[in-house]
Amino acid sequence: MTDNISQPDMLYRELGSTGERVSAIGLGGWHLSLKHVDEQLAIQIVRTAIDRGITFMDNCWDYNDGASEIRMGKALRDGYRDKVFLMTKIDGRSKQEAAKQINESLQRLQVDYIDLVQYHEVLRFEDPHRIFDQEGAHAAILEAQAAGKLRYIGFTGHKDPAIHLHMLEVADHYNFKFDTAQMPLNVMDAHYRSFAKLVVPELVKRHIGVLGMKSMANGILLQSNTVTPIECLHYALNLPTSVVITGIDRMEILEQALAAVRTFQPMTEQQVQALLAKTAEVGARGKFEPFKTSSIFDGTAQHPAWLGEEPQRLQQLMSAAG
Repeated sequence: MTDNISQPDMLYRELGSTGERVSAIGLGGWHLSLKHVDEQLAIQIVRTAIDRGITFMDNCWDYNDGASEIRMGKALRDGYRDKVFLMTKIDGRSKQEAAKQINESLQRLQVDYIDLVQYHEVLRFEDPHRIFDQEGAHAAILEAQAAGKLRYIGFTGHKDPAIHLHMLEVADHYNFKFDTAQMPLNVMDAHYRSFAKLVVPELVKRHIGVLGMKSMANGILLQSNTVTPIECLHYALNLPTSVVITGIDRMEILEQALAAVRTFQPMTEQQVQALLAKTAEVGARGKFEPFKTSSIFDGTAQHPAWLGEEPQRLQQLMSAAG
């Protein structure tokens, strides 16, 4: 990424211990291929965001059957690739499936390398073990990194902070340190299975880049009628996040995200508590965070084939036991 840090209205932050500086707001890839967003608008959103100083691009191998990566790849032509820090995610848990998905993402994005690849939807306690198995996705990720196909490695999840902490523990066992971790960080999160309270301090201690998502939960949080979009973004920006990734499907929403950065000032403890007080009752049981309390947001639960085969040695153990 070339030095794009010349926008006076954009805030830039360190990405963990990588030495990279990235925009505090990241552009979410899922929204780029929703039914009401045509390709021309998607490209306009991406390029305008970059022109206005947003450098962090979010995507995933499975978003809209690959259409989100394809559209972002087209948007990053004509010199835009060099202005961004490009991230995508893979679902594969097996070495074979992970390698396949990495290569497909490279082709769709039309790039030689991806700055950050993250394990997507680490939602189950078995996911870390499958990933770090000798036949698991981590072997493929390390090979791709050695081949120059990717630079940094992270993981994401939206279900339970205990699973994030378990992923860090399993990685420790294999003497591996993640560069980033992504999780829901919003005004409701503080009240129910809180990533901000349980995971973020551990990431800060380890100098792992904190990537926030679901600051408005695709608008679901706003249905509580307790907070505004700007308040949601300001709260997430006030946490020790490197990037707050937000979905943008209209130019007005892009302007809203830019306005949130432009007007952001570090919040006092009193301001934070006042905001959390407004959301305490409605946030107490996860009603407005269905990604924690249901499987609606779990793409890999609906498409288990994306994960790939279980390790052969486990299948052999099952056969021997039978």
